[in-house]
Amino acid sequence: MSSTRRAFLSIVGAAVVMGGAVLVLGNKDALPLGNLLPAKDPVTISVASSVTKQKWLDAMRTAFLAEKPRMADGRPIEIEISSVLSGDSMLQIGDGTLTPTVWSPGETTWVDQLNERWSRKHPKPITSAACEPTVLTPVGIAMWQPMAEALGWPDNPVSLKALVDLANDPNGWASLGHPEWGRLRLGHTHPQYSSAGLLFLASVIYATTGKTEGITARDIYSPDVEAALTALEQNTAKYGMVTTDLLTSMAAQGPAFLHATSAFEEGAVRFNVERAQDLRWPLAFLFPAEGTFWSNHPFCILDQSGWVSPEQAEAARLFQDYLRSPAAQAQAGAFYVRPLDAGVPLGDGLSRANGTTPTASPATVPDLEIPSPDISEAIIDQFLATKRKATAIILIDTSGSMEGDKVRSATEATAAFIDRFDPADKVGLIEFNTMVRTISAPKPMAETGEDLQAKVRNLVAEGSTRMNSAVCRAANMIKDEQEADRAKGENRLYGIILLSDGKDSGGDESETEMYATCLETGGEQEGPKIFAIAFGSDADTAVLERLAQETRGAFYKAEPASIGAAYLRISAEQ
Repeated sequence: MSSTRRAFLSIVGAAVVMGGAVLVLGNKDALPLGNLLPAKDPVTISVASSVTKQKWLDAMRTAFLAEKPRMADGRPIEIEISSVLSGDSMLQIGDGTLTPTVWSPGETTWVDQLNERWSRKHPKPITSAACEPTVLTPVGIAMWQPMAEALGWPDNPVSLKALVDLANDPNGWASLGHPEWGRLRLGHTHPQYSSAGLLFLASVIYATTGKTEGITARDIYSPDVEAALTALEQNTAKYGMVTTDLLTSMAAQGPAFLHATSAFEEGAVRFNVERAQDLRWPLAFLFPAEGTFWSNHPFCILDQSGWVSPEQAEAARLFQDYLRSPAAQAQAGAFYVRPLDAGVPLGDGLSRANGTTPTASPATVPDLEIPSPDISEAIIDQFLATKRKATAIILIDTSGSMEGDKVRSATEATAAFIDRFDPADKVGLIEFNTMVRTISAPKPMAETGEDLQAKVRNLVAEGSTRMNSAVCRAANMIKDEQEADRAKGENRLYGIILLSDGKDSGGDESETEMYATCLETGGEQEGPKIFAIAFGSDADTAVLERLAQETRGAFYKAEPASIGAAYLRISAEQ
């Protein structure tokens, strides 16, 4: 055979192979492309997503990868998904400490804020195209159903203004024929970290102004809005980092903990379905009468960030197309989120039986305009001005078992935590080892913040662990502060932040005596909540977990590398 003929047949053979590949790409029933092309290293993309749609996103990832998707060059795709807080991740991406391929916060307001921050340091946007919406999750109120029914649910829409008025009514639920429930105990997430918290406060502002769009800084700082937010915040019983934490505490502690909290519809329905046996009563999801935010969970491919390769951007666009496909959208309701098209059936998940209104849509419940970055910053600023201020005492274990890396990381993280307090918050500091030493009684942070940070950094570890005595001292100091505040008419939040790696050894008070004489426990307790951090893998968690549970606080486990994250969550509660 001549060399010319061999070359001709080689070309024909190549064309057949390429034609087969084209046929595979164009025929959905054909074998996957990966069966024809040689194996290559996969392209891995990372997706940092808000918690609300996490289960839907995880399921769609599995379904997408089951189809063995391939890049144009035949390479397979791998996807890593992590859950993040919308506000916190926005800040981390802005300063380059979080570098995902895709960022998908709860709402576009966080995208606008990131773009604003990014433009201050970079000549071009972080994305080359607009972020595409994926699913819808309306923002409203999760409330125990008997209480929601007392407000007119489900037959009548519940007004946010009526809710604020109820929170501010000294007669509380008695004004609606239920004196047994006392005052309204309302919670919401912190707007600096949570989409639900920011949008809830924006909803209250819209309700107060009577608008559904176009709120201005003048509106936010107006006397009427300031009065409404003050009434709301001074009667807010609990803040939090994420809605799931507040709902979990409601499930564990019942109506004595909270009566209602800001929430996405997904969270309220999911708890009714998955945690029904833990709930005192079922939850109702209330669409505010004045309107809501139909959060659209944008999918942002950070292809101009400098850390995303063209191949990763291509893979991310393939996954984005799948998420917006009819097949993925049809699965949204099964995970308690809503498809982008209101005409797509929801299934049985988002139903009246599960505590929501399936017929609600942007056509029946007004879709409020998303606040711009400047307006969002003004909302957060007004929140910080009107929220209940905190009085907190930090108890830090400096016993011998904390020596070395533990005490170094603990003191540095505590110093950073102190910096997060508002200037009007009061913070005290007690260290405990063989002795219990009050380093500083509670004082306004504006006066003592820098000095307190310096003192924390100078602590050293030695001796035993007089934890019970330290808790009693802190609790008694808080009681004195409470009495002084009542006399002045101040309404504050009170907390003890306890960091330790062990249980009491050698103190004057036994655990029984500590609970009997120093602490207030129970659902309506007015004493300080204890936020207990079990520090290190060898920490004795039982006593710390009980302290948090009995005082309606929170319990965290932390290692030297993760102590900052635990402190961040606590800062959102104060």
